[in-house]
Amino acid sequence: MPSNTDYGNVRDLVAIKEMRDGVVILKDGGLRQILMIGGVNFALKSEEEQNIITQGYQNFLNSVNFPLQIIVHSRKINIERYLGRLDALRDREASSLLQDQVAEYQDFVRGFVKDNPIMAKTFFAIVPYAPIAAQVAKAGTGILDSIPIFGKKSGTASDAQKSAEEKAQAESEMFDEAVMQLKQRVAQVAQGLFAVGLESVVLNDEQLVELFYNFYNPETIEKKTIEATPAQKKK
Repeated sequence: MPSNTDYGNVRDLVAIKEMRDGVVILKDGGLRQILMIGGVNFALKSEEEQNIITQGYQNFLNSVNFPLQIIVHSRKINIERYLGRLDALRDREASSLLQDQVAEYQDFVRGFVKDNPIMAKTFFAIVPYAPIAAQVAKAGTGILDSIPIFGKKSGTASDAQKSAEEKAQAESEMFDEAVMQLKQRVAQVAQGLFAVGLESVVLNDEQLVELFYNFYNPETIEKKTIEATPAQKKK
């Protein structure tokens, strides 16, 4: 039987390094933010409204001058919270007959969902940004190594410490600039979607963890449904 080392570290297969303030940081230095997009019942619109939406969406796509990924994620609906509310309702019910009926209904729902998984579709837009440092790193050269104060050189321990501090500061400034550029792209996408009647919210760290958990565990039922928070809806 092959050992685990034959397959390598599973974490090496995941391109994500960390998530910080709603920004997905990849191992190659690239940045991503993910927008969850609300839907619109296109079929119920009049022909004129459908044409306006279609034309608006086409204009939106033509206005984007950077890579943009739009995906549809199908996921099993989590019914645990619904069943929990039924538990609370059953406990408050004074009639034993109604309590039994609620319990039977819960058993029916569990059995039905077990045999017929209920799927929900969620739409996402992934907005990327690749800092220059990440692009150079892919080519095999570190951008900071090309700057004299960051390159290899002989010197005292204090010089080395100073160089390390300057390098860390420069990297922090480059990261902040990259995040700002990314957020400008996200704002452009959100405005373009809103113009065709589609609301969107940027996923926070907790929502991103939930999303990727489902991506990498497709056979399991998600822990909870990703929903926009009240603060996100106000934006």
